[in-house]
Amino acid sequence: MTADSSVTEPIAAAETTTIAADIAIVGAGLAGSLAAAVLARAGQRVALVDKRAVPPDEFRVEKIGGHQLEMFRRLGFIDALAAAGCQYDRVPNVREGKVVDVSVGRAYGLPYADLVAMARSQLPDPSSLIVDEVAAITASDDVQHLVLASGRRIDARLVVLATGMAGALGYKLGIRRRVLAGRHSVSFGFTIARRDGAPFDFEALTCYGERTSDGVDYLSLFPVRGGMRANLFMFRDPTDPVMRDLRRDTEATLLRLLPGLQSFLGDFRVTDRVQNWVMDLSVVEGHLQPGLVLIGDAFQTNCPAAGTGVARLLVDVERLCTEYAPRWLATAGMGAEKISQFYADADKIAADQQSLKMARFRQALTSRNDIGWDVRRRLHFLRRSITHRVDQMRPGWLAQVRSALRA
Repeated sequence: MTADSSVTEPIAAAETTTIAADIAIVGAGLAGSLAAAVLARAGQRVALVDKRAVPPDEFRVEKIGGHQLEMFRRLGFIDALAAAGCQYDRVPNVREGKVVDVSVGRAYGLPYADLVAMARSQLPDPSSLIVDEVAAITASDDVQHLVLASGRRIDARLVVLATGMAGALGYKLGIRRRVLAGRHSVSFGFTIARRDGAPFDFEALTCYGERTSDGVDYLSLFPVRGGMRANLFMFRDPTDPVMRDLRRDTEATLLRLLPGLQSFLGDFRVTDRVQNWVMDLSVVEGHLQPGLVLIGDAFQTNCPAAGTGVARLLVDVERLCTEYAPRWLATAGMGAEKISQFYADADKIAADQQSLKMARFRQALTSRNDIGWDVRRRLHFLRRSITHRVDQMRPGWLAQVRSALRA
């Protein structure tokens, strides 16, 4: 965590030299804030440390839907999410100017800063958020000691690193990040509106890439309170000139990459700053240590196009905070043998593996141009189109089949 001179002074325990806690969580992004809220609601003494009092305006997670909603519900955050987000329920999926199928199901769009603010608002005691920087951590089989930039200290039985891809603290502890696929994907985020001020003819829309040479997986359009948000996901060299074109002349470049999109958008414009993110696929090593556990991106990164990052994060939070941490705290010690139970959890391992599997699948489906993947790509969209048409002729047929398969 890097020092930031623009943040406010620490808001908790300002006159205390040493703060005592059951669990210290470093990083109050989505993972850390949700974990802190779950643990604090269960009666644990939590110290949540972050250098910023207000979540930064970062281009990260901007929509929540599908199975993620059930996980938010189980953790007790669904009402707060619904209040903070912009709801939508129907998403036409198009390719080459034609509707492939329509996704139906509740989802919410909201900026990442609002999502984090929602999570922080669920803390029973706001003073458990300590605005400061963790300078050092000393881990042991018993009590963990954290030194803050302000000179204060935190003593806790367990430390949770939820620092995302920031690796300075982990590096000091001997934790290294192994890159599985460098510059795996590129994502762009921006907001659009029609030039005539009229609303779009859809509440949300997904447009898939048309040519493997373009490296476009899909463009996702969905509502947020500030307008229609656009997330573009690509598998392409980040130094390619098209990346500059997308930042400087977004409208024209977008239609050049996705010509079938024109009939759906009409005459539109970008209304805010174009943000972009280059993502490596990576996983940490040397992380099994006493008194210390890593969650979310601090443990393994994700491909944004695969849409598995939030699900992985929620699995980490749910398994650690409802299963392992309470059990660990109920007995003496916090050795590596306890910590290893979390990393060996079947649900966590499955979520981590599924995330990597989907990252590789999305890249291959988008970019591979050999005959095998060309056939697979055609069959993928053909199967979706046929299923959609049958479901239109016999409404409810698809839901019945899925229900029978689950039985």
